[in-house]
Amino acid sequence: MADESTGECLFHNAELPSEVEMIDLFAGPGGLDVAARWLGIKAVGIEHDRDACLTRIDAKLGTRQADVRSLELLDIFPNARILTGGPPCQTYSVAGSGVGRKALDQVVRFMSRMADGEDIEAELESLEDDRTGLVLQPLRWALAAIEKGRPFETIVLEQVPTVLPVWEALATALLKHRYDVRVGIVHTEEFGVPQTRRRAILIACRDRAAHFPKPTHHRYRKGVPRGQGEADRLPWTTMSEALPNRSYEFHVVSNYGTGGDPKLRGRRGSNEPSATVTGKVRRNRIVSKGADQDRLEPKEAGRLQTFPIDYPWAGLDQYQQVGNAVPPRVGAHILAAAVFGEKPEETSLDQAVGGLWESALSGKHDLKREPLPQPDEVDGLFDEHGRPYRVDLDSISAYSA
Repeated sequence: MADESTGECLFHNAELPSEVEMIDLFAGPGGLDVAARWLGIKAVGIEHDRDACLTRIDAKLGTRQADVRSLELLDIFPNARILTGGPPCQTYSVAGSGVGRKALDQVVRFMSRMADGEDIEAELESLEDDRTGLVLQPLRWALAAIEKGRPFETIVLEQVPTVLPVWEALATALLKHRYDVRVGIVHTEEFGVPQTRRRAILIACRDRAAHFPKPTHHRYRKGVPRGQGEADRLPWTTMSEALPNRSYEFHVVSNYGTGGDPKLRGRRGSNEPSATVTGKVRRNRIVSKGADQDRLEPKEAGRLQTFPIDYPWAGLDQYQQVGNAVPPRVGAHILAAAVFGEKPEETSLDQAVGGLWESALSGKHDLKREPLPQPDEVDGLFDEHGRPYRVDLDSISAYSA
């Protein structure tokens, strides 16, 4: 770890660089890296934000405080076979002709040209919106690894659902380089996270079939009693299960209005999953028997994201760090499916999520894995013009060469 007083970039080697198996771009405070640790995958996170790096280093996660556009980092970890990340993105739209549609069209054109081997570096440097260049970085890293003769075997990307069209464009680009790709939306409560949160996921595997994780818990639907749903799934997890120190019944009153009306604050009871945890979670009120209680601490917000209770949140903007993170529990399902074609065994995953991070670092909570159910067949992979077939947001799109 560099000396903060000198302004040098922070770093921590959890493993020898030559032993690193997974490079996590835009790594944040460590959501996917926690999941990787549980699964025994040796990972390093590339993150620019200093506060997130402080958290990562306190958690003893492999860390490089750096700009992901620095491809020289690829040479530091010569044996990495997994690439993950969640690049910041603007709002894209597949409809109309507004800013969102123009941004999407620009990204799609860039991805197609990059996949065809064009050098667009000068154009990327002149972009007005920095996020356009950042969302292209995972493809840039993937192509650079191919050029070096050591392509990533697995690529996993995640972001908010509006980014799904970008993942579909990226899938089309990766098809040209022998990747099998799955793109879809996951609902985190369907994987045991005590929170309703939707994320767009891309999983790509080179020269082998890509697998999407299969839900293990019921989806939360307001007004539907807990436990009702598919017979082969578990009930969704409640806030009270994740926050045992709050032994009383309570409601969380959201900072956000319902239906655009700030007067209609969303409410969730302690016997329900939390609403999506964002960087503004500190503003949510906790109400019990009509009286306000202490608001969520960072470690409690982290619990709703399935970080261990002793995870060492550090630096400034800790709530923002929590809100930006991938829930480690769903991360474990995604990585297990993508890398191993398997799923975490639920009991061992419960123990990892409910256990101490210090114990996980010593290997106490290494996850057991089970065979993943065979993925459902997806018909109509391409339309009559040879273009990838786009399905609704709650389905999985398959892209195969």
